[in-house]
Amino acid sequence: MIVIERIATDKTAHRITSGAHELITDMALAEGGADEGPNPHDLYDAALGACKALTMLWYARRNGIALETVRVGVERDASAERDGLYKLTARIAIDGPMSAEERARLIAVAGKCPVHKLMTQVETQIETITVEPAR
Repeated sequence: MIVIERIATDKTAHRITSGAHELITDMALAEGGADEGPNPHDLYDAALGACKALTMLWYARRNGIALETVRVGVERDASAERDGLYKLTARIAIDGPMSAEERARLIAVAGKCPVHKLMTQVETQIETITVEPAR
């Protein structure tokens, strides 16, 4: 389970705990936050980029492709989000002594990463329930 907890009652930042890992999320200064970490939209967008990067690395290792560097940049266009369109552009830079065909395979597999599929091909159902605070 991933847990998100407010760090201090006088601040907007929250700690995200996932297993042994922690990171901070916050609102931007313009939104009334202290900008102590990425906001939830940034985390959503980052999940896509991270998944593409790790999927390419996993595929390269399984298939003996000499992938040395991976850089994925994700750019958001949320201008029509309220109308139901949230557009992300992933820019991928990879390097290593690989053939053009291997490079093309890696880019293709990036488009099939699990988070990409979740964002585009799966209906997500969310149930929000109230529980008693931990004491």
